[in-house]
Amino acid sequence: MSTSACPQVSRPELDNAYSICQATVRRQDPDRYAACLFAPGDTQPGLFALFAFNAEVARIRELVSEPMPGEIRHQWWREALCCQGRDDEARDNPVALALKDTLQRYRLPPEPLLALIEARSFDLYDDPMPTWLDLEGYCGETSSALIRLASIILAKGEDAGSADLCGHAGVAYAITGLLRAFPIHARRQQCYIPHEALIACGLDIDDIHEGKDSDNLRAVLATMRARAREHFDKVRGRIGELDPRIHAAFFPVCLCPAYLEAMEKPDYQPFHTRVDITPLRRLFIIARSAWRARR
Repeated sequence: MSTSACPQVSRPELDNAYSICQATVRRQDPDRYAACLFAPGDTQPGLFALFAFNAEVARIRELVSEPMPGEIRHQWWREALCCQGRDDEARDNPVALALKDTLQRYRLPPEPLLALIEARSFDLYDDPMPTWLDLEGYCGETSSALIRLASIILAKGEDAGSADLCGHAGVAYAITGLLRAFPIHARRQQCYIPHEALIACGLDIDDIHEGKDSDNLRAVLATMRARAREHFDKVRGRIGELDPRIHAAFFPVCLCPAYLEAMEKPDYQPFHTRVDITPLRRLFIIARSAWRARR
């Protein structure tokens, strides 16, 4: 599947669309925003467009009270990506406009973004995540796909390889993010912890929905953290294999240890603790990774 050309737009119109994407990422996705600041300047607009699209799709669950309106928004994005009879509407949406330009400029295939939308359909419902394989598939089609596409942007439209590392990095970052969002998901009656992991730890999903803290809950959350670290360690052990041009695509992943360690502090309360790091520390960790990448 390939994208078709959207109506000709002026340079000021595109510049404004990219500026809105940058503001969207800064507001909704501070980790990736900080990482973009350490990417080559000429690639930053494309990265902001990609991540703004992800932010817009990821927050759809917050904007709807039932699945159907969310599915309609997903369908709008599918059609906007392919310009199927929605050229004018896509042009009226700054994020869609910048994303379409980015797809064309870097020859990015739309299929990974369409798969991302499909995977995000899981967010609209309260179905349990069945298995570890299902969880890692979800993480792969959302987070890993973004790292892969960001790598192509950073390589100026070339495939710089390292698909396997993109996969592990995305899973590590996504599982860490899901753990950070655990209190929010629990309040919504959502659960991204694999059902098979709950069974292994003797935990009933209703206990999560009811906000019951327990040793069993902490055990299953520790299992999730261990899985995130397992994928992170695979990336860290092979970071030297990366094409130097694409290091910035992996910078957000370097924040995983800090987030995971925050969940292991004595005062951590799974249903209440807001797991975050200060903006200054975020910049420091990413800057350190950027400095090491240049060595």
